[in-house]
Amino acid sequence: MGTVPLLFRYEGEGEFKPATPYWGRRADLSYVVGEVYRLITFEERSQASHNHYFAALQSGFDNMPDAMRDQFPTVEHMRKKLLVRAGYADERSIVCASKAEAERMAAFIRPVDEYAIVTAREAVVRVFTAQSQSMKAMGAKRFQESKQAVLDQLDDMLGVSRGETSRSAA
Repeated sequence: MGTVPLLFRYEGEGEFKPATPYWGRRADLSYVVGEVYRLITFEERSQASHNHYFAALQSGFDNMPDAMRDQFPTVEHMRKKLLVRAGYADERSIVCASKAEAERMAAFIRPVDEYAIVTAREAVVRVFTAQSQSMKAMGAKRFQESKQAVLDQLDDMLGVSRGETSRSAA
């Protein structure tokens, strides 16, 4: 079966038909007549929501106090680190033989991914990397949840009321 979502129109009485002849040809290449397939709703995310998110991040970054610039040198550093803080991250743990080895390992890993958050506690190194917010990686619902969580984190970090950074980008 194909990996690209195909566009169908619901015709009523439980019948779906390709939306256009193009999608009919794509369906013929992807499906076998008479076979049973699971149908799920593919919710595309709004380009307006996507654009608003990145405008709000830029606004927050532009209004960031200079004292935070070392921690967040670019808006991309800020977005990815806030994603991690909001729980939209992948985590890997490395168990070392000693605390000293863990500290050396963490120091080695940090420059490999400038956006990752790397911690060493006792003999364990933990590496957190932000999950992708690309349209392919996150559907509309998960993107909206992560967007809101990051903007809330940003407002908290800037010491403004929640929603203020988002409103300033509108």
